[in-house]
Amino acid sequence: MGTVTIGVSIAVPEPHGTLLQQRRVGFGDAAAHGIPTHVTLLPPTEIDEADLPSVEAHLARVAAAGRPFPMRLSGTGTFRPLSPVVFVQVVEGAEACAWLQRQVREASGPVARELQFPYHPHVTVAHGIDEAAMDRAYEELADYRAEWPCTGFGLHEQGADGVWRKLRDFPFGSTVVPPQATAPEGSSLPAR
Repeated sequence: MGTVTIGVSIAVPEPHGTLLQQRRVGFGDAAAHGIPTHVTLLPPTEIDEADLPSVEAHLARVAAAGRPFPMRLSGTGTFRPLSPVVFVQVVEGAEACAWLQRQVREASGPVARELQFPYHPHVTVAHGIDEAAMDRAYEELADYRAEWPCTGFGLHEQGADGVWRKLRDFPFGSTVVPPQATAPEGSSLPAR
């Protein structure tokens, strides 16, 4: 047995996932074909293949303790100039994502690791492409909105071809989803 590269993420459901992936491809991000649209909980992490069962057991425990929550995306942001990324912002559900990623990476768990940058939940729509295309992604998706109930997360493995494939879904321990936040008629919800 060798090593595998895994990641843990919340999938952006249809039709939003395909639409944002197609937009990412359209901006010239060649890697987009192999990356399902998602919010990262554990970035690409290399583990021994023999450790995969203990990782799955750990993720099952994290999911069992989790509860569904509303996710809402609104507008764009960027990590430039620190990192060449444009993203759609998570404006509701960010605290729950932060809690989950801490549980996934907990020091006593099988995928304990430090992050290169502070955790900031987001949906990448452009990464490592030319500046003009990054600007276009930032501007064209500035009014993008989506919302859905997040009911779990998935474990993915990156193949030798660079494509990320789902190994398993981990649904949360409860089926009750809190209602989506709404703004009074005629007002807009603030970006957080």
